[in-house]
Amino acid sequence: MCGIVGAVAQRDVAEILIEGLRRLEYRGYDSAGIAVVEDQQLQRVRRMGKVQALAEAVEATPLLGGTGIAHTRWATHGEPSKSNAHPHTSGEQIAIVHNGIIENHQALRELLQQRGYVFSSQTDTEVIAHLVEWELRSATSLLEAVQKTVTQLEGAYGTVVMDSRDPERIVVARSGSPLVIGLGVGENFIASDQLALLNVTRRFMFLEEGDVAEVTRRSISVFNQAGEQVERAVTESNVQHDAADKGTFRHYMQKEIFEQPSALINTMEGRISNDKVIIESFGSDAKTIFDKVEHIQIIACGTSYNAGMVARYWFESIAGISCDVEIASEFRYRKFVTRPNSLLLTLSQSGETADTLAALRLAQEKGYMAAMTICNVAGSSLVRESDLVFMTRAGAEIGVASTKAFTTQLISLLMLVTALGKQQGKIDSQKERQIVHAMQQLPSYIEKALTLDNPIEQLAEEFSDKHHALFLGRGEFYPIAVEASLKLKEISYIHAEAYAAGELKHGPLALIDADMPVIVVAPTNDLLEKLKSNIEEVRARGGLLYVFADSEAGFEATEGMKIITMPSVDEIIAPIFYTIPMQLLAYHVALIKGTDVDQPRNLAKAVTVE
Repeated sequence: MCGIVGAVAQRDVAEILIEGLRRLEYRGYDSAGIAVVEDQQLQRVRRMGKVQALAEAVEATPLLGGTGIAHTRWATHGEPSKSNAHPHTSGEQIAIVHNGIIENHQALRELLQQRGYVFSSQTDTEVIAHLVEWELRSATSLLEAVQKTVTQLEGAYGTVVMDSRDPERIVVARSGSPLVIGLGVGENFIASDQLALLNVTRRFMFLEEGDVAEVTRRSISVFNQAGEQVERAVTESNVQHDAADKGTFRHYMQKEIFEQPSALINTMEGRISNDKVIIESFGSDAKTIFDKVEHIQIIACGTSYNAGMVARYWFESIAGISCDVEIASEFRYRKFVTRPNSLLLTLSQSGETADTLAALRLAQEKGYMAAMTICNVAGSSLVRESDLVFMTRAGAEIGVASTKAFTTQLISLLMLVTALGKQQGKIDSQKERQIVHAMQQLPSYIEKALTLDNPIEQLAEEFSDKHHALFLGRGEFYPIAVEASLKLKEISYIHAEAYAAGELKHGPLALIDADMPVIVVAPTNDLLEKLKSNIEEVRARGGLLYVFADSEAGFEATEGMKIITMPSVDEIIAPIFYTIPMQLLAYHVALIKGTDVDQPRNLAKAVTVE
């Protein structure tokens, strides 16, 4: 459910479609496929593995034709296999590709089997192809057939449909999974991401929720959810497509910090629909497993461990499910007791972290009910060896110090908490709706946080002669303080520690003086007044305070205390939001210190040794 490309042109489009898939490889996938129409004959090629394998197959047996669709798939319903790869067909005429999850696919499958349709895959996608074929028997056009089909679908979908008997057009539909139309000269294109089409056009039309569009070489007709024909704006793009190109940014880390709004959108894409998290996003067996879960055991290292620490607060306060978090390198070397109906949850950017992988294998011998991973790299060892998989879709992260991988892990964990809580009746529909709305607003709030880049750059000057720093937070913001201290030490080589602010009086206050900057994460929540008391403890001892505070928290700058005012956000997403200024601070301090930001000394991106 990762990448879609389509085209209607006068020239052969197979190479264009395959190049589009290559540009979407950063999203992760396990198979790739293409279908092209020539002389009303449907030609389809599918391959397991990388797009290169598909390209070699097409090169060996060229596909000719000006109308085609292509797809890279990450398995949800049905194992990774050639038969489950897209495009899917109905008969020799209808071919479709699809991103998203059809929640009522089983009921539709049974209905279609009663009508005589034979299924060749395990996917939810194939039901769309057969439904379109069925509706086309009575509809006057492919457009009408697709419009009738989508009214029967529950869930999220971005889908592209073509009919070999009518090769002059393709029809696309969007609900919860983005699609964009690329406008050419005498040709038009479709993709799930504009990056796929930047080699053929810079002019784009973004479909809105519920839109269905008919696309030909010379026309684009868009209809809204009510069936009314509407106009959608055409925009000119200046986006760069190469994930390995820093573009206008000085470092990969800086680029990846600023990519976080789009990375979070990618993580949520197709997994939220009608104000709810789609539980099948976590795997076809998710409902069965989630019903039984009584405990969560999170295993991770480094930044991923800090994400797990935040999630522990969410699992227990929101979903009412007990949760433990442990460093993988400790977990694997101690004797532990497996709790009944415990779900093992591993977190890893690379999916190859040696300690986490070893802990997973050990836990599987110790009677855990099931194992799930949240990961950014398709095909990695953790992904292959887990029962349930949730891909973060952060895209390539080249900087060693993790940024967008961390925030996409957090939003993934929040979706998991919501789905699990709802499945077990701990979260009602109103609460779910509130969480979903907050998550959907997060990318725009992070855009606002990124506008603090210049003020934080100026603030960083005050760290030029510092050798130590202390970060404070309370509740779920304590792990955010830990992550902030990790970022600072990783790339600036400043010794930094983090403490739960209530622990100051139990030792760390001895370190406070005018040469020890103390950075405080201060959102408005139930612990704010307690946190203010902890801040006063620092001020009374001559400490130098930098408080990142909610605009409604009531802080005023005084001598020895600087306030960095943050916009107010929903409490549920605030931990993710407050991560952004911490990343910016670490980045700018490292610049001043003159360190190698992207490749700090002694560190590696993927830790594949003990």
